[in-house]
Amino acid sequence: MVYTYNTMQKIDQKLRESLKALDFTEKEASVYLAILELGKGTVSQISRKAEINRTTGYDILDSLVSKGLVSISGKEPKQEYIAESPDKITKLYNEEYRKSKEHFEEAQEILPKLKSLHNTVGRPQVRFYEGVDGLKEVYEDTLTSTEPIRAYAAVDDVQGTLPNYFPDYYQRRAAKDIYIRGIFPKTPLAIERAKHNEEEKRESAFVPADKYNFSPEINIYDNKIMIASWREKLGIIIESKEIADAMKKIYELSWAEAKRLDQAP
Repeated sequence: MVYTYNTMQKIDQKLRESLKALDFTEKEASVYLAILELGKGTVSQISRKAEINRTTGYDILDSLVSKGLVSISGKEPKQEYIAESPDKITKLYNEEYRKSKEHFEEAQEILPKLKSLHNTVGRPQVRFYEGVDGLKEVYEDTLTSTEPIRAYAAVDDVQGTLPNYFPDYYQRRAAKDIYIRGIFPKTPLAIERAKHNEEEKRESAFVPADKYNFSPEINIYDNKIMIASWREKLGIIIESKEIADAMKKIYELSWAEAKRLDQAP
């Protein structure tokens, strides 16, 4: 479908008004729509497109980051801001406005238009998420997977860092019918967790913990690689079809060897 310039202006204004109805300020709406169209950019690039000054751009982008609608890649002076999936907007208003059905319905109504605006084409995207909340955020992203997840994980580190988060996460992943294959160092806690494999839609392969003990968890799904570093409290999502395809092939080699080791006498 091809839109004329005037039609695009009307669509942009309609989205702007809808975002303001969701308690965005005029400038927040402008910056959010600008970064969706760009996909990612520096403060200067985004501010220029939104037609606001650079200093204001910093403040508004920080606000959007705190809402989970935008993430940061890299460090100054090469720091870029990346538009998260517009799906996050319904999550935001489902959490913050549980008592306001009107807000949530408004967010759901404009979601398809925001998705059509979202520019995900271009170079591989690398996003960083810091702290315990950042680690939760990268796990929440795995719940968008459209295929079985391939994982390397140390159960002891995973459950030791977020013991109250993961039982609920496992249930929500299973409810979404997202299966997972995991290569795990063989520890008593990992063996105990595997007793729930059927209900949590998981297949496990154990490797000797004395030889293959690793801390960061790696999940490979769709066009993404998620890395959760428990000791550094850092989450990373790499989005690249080429890199994900290569990692999936490497995983299959690892899986075959892990199953062999798991079944060895």
